[in-house]
Amino acid sequence: MKASWEKIEKNTGVLDVEVEADQVAAALDKAFKKVVQKVNVPGFRKGKVPRSIFEAKFGVESLYQEALDIAVPEAYVLAVEETGIHPVDRPEVDVEQFGKGQNLKFKATVIVKPEVELGEYKGIELEAKQAEVTEEEINEELDKLQKRHAELVPLEEGAAENGDVVSIDFEGFVDGVAFEGGKAEKYSLELGSGSFIPGFEEQVVGLSKGDLKDITVTFPENYQSEDLQGKEALFKIELHDIKRKNLPVLDDEFAKDISEFETLEEFKSDLTNNLKVRKQTEIERGKEADVVEKAAAAAQLDIPSIMIENETSQMVKEFENRLRTQGMNIEMYYQFTGQNDDALKSQMRDDAEKRVRNNLVLEAIAKAEGIEVSEVEIHHELNVLAPSYQRSPAELYNMLNANGNIEDLKHDLIVKKTVAFLLENSK
Repeated sequence: MKASWEKIEKNTGVLDVEVEADQVAAALDKAFKKVVQKVNVPGFRKGKVPRSIFEAKFGVESLYQEALDIAVPEAYVLAVEETGIHPVDRPEVDVEQFGKGQNLKFKATVIVKPEVELGEYKGIELEAKQAEVTEEEINEELDKLQKRHAELVPLEEGAAENGDVVSIDFEGFVDGVAFEGGKAEKYSLELGSGSFIPGFEEQVVGLSKGDLKDITVTFPENYQSEDLQGKEALFKIELHDIKRKNLPVLDDEFAKDISEFETLEEFKSDLTNNLKVRKQTEIERGKEADVVEKAAAAAQLDIPSIMIENETSQMVKEFENRLRTQGMNIEMYYQFTGQNDDALKSQMRDDAEKRVRNNLVLEAIAKAEGIEVSEVEIHHELNVLAPSYQRSPAELYNMLNANGNIEDLKHDLIVKKTVAFLLENSK
């Protein structure tokens, strides 16, 4: 097989591939064995038609598409390896010659990873920060803990306020017609949470138990249901119950109930230390992000749009996985926020572009500095990860290797080492 690569513009080039006739013959053999299983020829059982009779009846050309589907992908993979290019999207293939007894010739137009022209990445200046905890931050944490451990007490009299949890029936109408998904009974809603359509919760504030009310809201322009985008809706609601948070008193008993400490002062001291550790971790992560972004900003590269689109889709998948761990799905999220798939992708696109840029620059720095990972480092990482997968390090290695993910692990370790290199060489 012969393969050559020619760049034609920016990150696009043409892979010129020629496959010998004997390989074409092998692909035609494979194609025949597959196609013959599907044809009926009188006098022969299915799959038992001799090749000569098959070709006489259907023509060898009837095997060409199946043979191309076999030969082209195999040749493309080998050509990519031979030329050392790094495609980021499916190629556009143009077959120039193919036939029995002939060489296969095709051209593949390919988008590849961009070339990175590194700027200054050593000696990057970083802001020095100290992990200090203020009294206000401690009080904010205590306030969160109070709310988390608050008791919801039914309110028999009085009006609903922000922070209350209400139980309501509602039905929504657009132009006098009820719409799908706009009706619920005994729906639990925390007022002020912002989890419902903008303007809805504010109009429930002030209602009392048993009240009926018509609420008018306008769906956002980017609402997940296109039929409702930007439309005014009338919701008929009935408020059944109001529950108000009864906050526990911040005293020694509270500290005993939620921790291992006997006094509130002891608990506050421990809370302060934990906040310092958290802040220090945030500072370190912030320095990592800062040094990477400054190194990336100093580099020159032209990112193919397909890489950004793929990264955006990956981020959406990661977001969906996080939602599932919280007992939600993407449809519920869209309903609560009024967003849709396009709006979410648009919101994530800038971050996706930044992630792609940062990763490409880190790869280039690792290559320039000869940063690699050893087998010892890989096995150390497997020892760290194994408990979370409930596997032994050897089992985890075999699992990752079988799934083809061991290279991803190596890549992640190289990225970590490269970021550490940038920090060590920063000011």
